[in-house]
Amino acid sequence: MIRPILTAALCTASLFQLQAQGPEITSWIINPGSETGYSNYLTNVQAVNYTATDVFVSCTCIPGYDIGPWTNNPNVPVPQDFTFRLTRTPVENTGALVETGLGHIGVWRNGVSIFNAEDGMSYNNQGIWHRDAKVFEGISFDLCLGHPAPNGEYHHHVSPSCLYDFMDDQAHSDLIGYAFDGFPIYGAWGFTNTDGTGGISRMRTSYQLRNITDRTTLPDGTVLPANQYGPAFAGQYPLGAFIEDYAYVAGSGDLDEHNGRFTVTPEYPTGTYAYFVTLDSLLQPAFPYVIGDTYYGTVAAGNTGPGGGHLTVPGGAILYTPSTSVQELGNASLTVFPVPASADLNIRTDGTLLRSIELIDASGRVVSHTAPLGTQVAISLDGLANGFWTARITLADGRVVVRPFVKQP
Repeated sequence: MIRPILTAALCTASLFQLQAQGPEITSWIINPGSETGYSNYLTNVQAVNYTATDVFVSCTCIPGYDIGPWTNNPNVPVPQDFTFRLTRTPVENTGALVETGLGHIGVWRNGVSIFNAEDGMSYNNQGIWHRDAKVFEGISFDLCLGHPAPNGEYHHHVSPSCLYDFMDDQAHSDLIGYAFDGFPIYGAWGFTNTDGTGGISRMRTSYQLRNITDRTTLPDGTVLPANQYGPAFAGQYPLGAFIEDYAYVAGSGDLDEHNGRFTVTPEYPTGTYAYFVTLDSLLQPAFPYVIGDTYYGTVAAGNTGPGGGHLTVPGGAILYTPSTSVQELGNASLTVFPVPASADLNIRTDGTLLRSIELIDASGRVVSHTAPLGTQVAISLDGLANGFWTARITLADGRVVVRPFVKQP
């Protein structure tokens, strides 16, 4: 289903609300109440605080869904005490581009770290031919395609398969995280055309395997001296084993050299630059997986590098609490019924259009996504487990309402 594009009048009418609480504040999976996951650790995002200029996301780096095991990986996840800062007004970097270095380069909406395509090692330790993490570490990825680093930081180098429905080719993928330049990261499916028309398509990377028979040159054409050649294409070093086996080919895919594009999205109806995780035609992770070699935008200090991600929430910052009351919707009213529910969950407003509805289980996993256009929808609960659930309701003007409910037999 194609989600509607908002009219200019509707966007103008809701400008105040969008400024107060935009997607950079409302899109996080916040622990509903000391829920625990792997090894009984607290999961997901612990708190979201915001000022007029920044959002501060505090998290443990432990997702709410089951993770592990990690074949041939001696590390185990350990909860992190991260607080990341994201600008609310990201801008294109028109100066020297910032590389996506080792360690966390962004954060998924459940508070888990995003890493780049490298595994931190290079051929002969020369720092020239950098190893692709999917190739050399992929055996240690769990079913959610994540694994722990030596410091216990659970992370993903590639599309987080348990965080969103990566197989849903009928709707624009969820907003699943933010890069540290403040721009959003979406799943693998987006609007075919950047103005929101043309249906839904898989976002194709513009990085292609180079047409080479040996590793004697770099993607930019640099001819290397013999002592810096890479290994032959044999054994553990097939074409694609190293980052430098790929080259950006403008126009060969949908995305630019950063693995993103400027486009309309459901959360940004007037347009934004956005990154997309990339999959191939078989829905397997496709290089560069999340973000390219460099960020599109300006990256503030404090999130990356040794010791990064331990920022202090400033005094006066507002703690974000998902809306649960009709009064917070201003002149609009929203009703969710029946609660408890068994067959259908009905959601109705008094006139404000519904943009999307996500059903989230107790672990924080989004298991259902509906993109209605109207003021009332009935969502079937068939196949859902009995117990505690959350409905995350996004209105057409960008406001988000979170309503808990119980599914009963």
